[in-house]
Amino acid sequence: MLKTYKTTMRACFTGYIVQAIINNFAPLLFVTWNMDFDIPVAKITLLITLNFLTQLAVDVFGAAFADRLGYRLCIVLAHVFSASGLILMGFLPFALSPYAGILISVIVCAVGSGLIEVLVSPIMEGCPNENKAGAMSLLHSFYCWGQMGVVLLSTLFFIAFGRDSWRTLSLLWAAIPLFNLFVFSKAPLPSLLPEGDRGMTFRELFKNRYFILFCVMMVSAGAGELSVSQWASAFAEKGLLISKTAGDLLGPMLFSLLMGFARVFFGKKGAKIKLEKFMTGSAALCVVSYLMASLSPWPVLSLLGSALTGLGVGIMWPGTFSLASKKLPRGSTKMFALLALAGDLGCSAGPTAVGFITDLSAGDMKKGILFGTLFPVVMLLSALRLIYNKNDASSEIS
Repeated sequence: MLKTYKTTMRACFTGYIVQAIINNFAPLLFVTWNMDFDIPVAKITLLITLNFLTQLAVDVFGAAFADRLGYRLCIVLAHVFSASGLILMGFLPFALSPYAGILISVIVCAVGSGLIEVLVSPIMEGCPNENKAGAMSLLHSFYCWGQMGVVLLSTLFFIAFGRDSWRTLSLLWAAIPLFNLFVFSKAPLPSLLPEGDRGMTFRELFKNRYFILFCVMMVSAGAGELSVSQWASAFAEKGLLISKTAGDLLGPMLFSLLMGFARVFFGKKGAKIKLEKFMTGSAALCVVSYLMASLSPWPVLSLLGSALTGLGVGIMWPGTFSLASKKLPRGSTKMFALLALAGDLGCSAGPTAVGFITDLSAGDMKKGILFGTLFPVVMLLSALRLIYNKNDASSEIS
């Protein structure tokens, strides 16, 4: 069972579920930590920033680690860090000062999440598959299903056992990366490049105009997605004045459902759709949904706009990866690591900017979300640039 590439692909799917746990469990606790530990919104915002800055640092060195230590050791270590961070989250805030304990736990989790981001996509790309673009989109849909599972199961757990039970739930979520590290330790791992092919160098990548454009798109994709998803629960609860349970279910879970639907749809129908045009339409929808969420005077319409953002951003991250793989087939691990770096930069900058604008606006989260409209606008312009580029050469060095 552990000797086929189907097992490897399933482990990749689970890897993105692990990343969804890392990135979405803590945000469900922002209001709880704010109330129970008296941690101000500015410090909560710093948690988001440090989470993704840590992932940025891992992205920078991830490709070199993978090449020197091997994919297997690195992907197993990714899950060790992920599980350890979740376990520490249940203990450190009470062994140290609350904020210091949370901060350390978030950073340890982020190391694991960063390694997963660098390694899982190239591992999936290397697995034998006739529809690699569809497989990549489907892979990234598992992040959405993981995000939904985290929100739904966490909410049900809190209903059954109370909000103060979050420490126990943190330990329970750690079981998933612990299981998946065992699978990755046995499953076959492919090579992304043919034997003897060195792939593109960093210099060749940075001289390529397409690669630079893809980096801009990844920043926009990460910022456009996380600006809403990281604050969706708090936005619904405090900005729209609904209960925590309803906020968790109607905020991040509905967002994830629509984001996952967009990715599965393209995974199934993508062979018949021009990816650049699909991304352009998605970016336009995302702009509209941001404006709905931030400018509508009616809470229901704002909530709908927040959810529709998930539909708009769904294809942005995997779509950029697929375009990069097509345009730069020799990009190898270096390309995936640098694109992940750009995406995580957006993941850090987007929600951080929303948080600070909210703080400067006396807690008005709608103004923070309005500022975030900038990110899908950049994605829209970038996708149009790909469509109307007159010199659409496919050579890797330009």
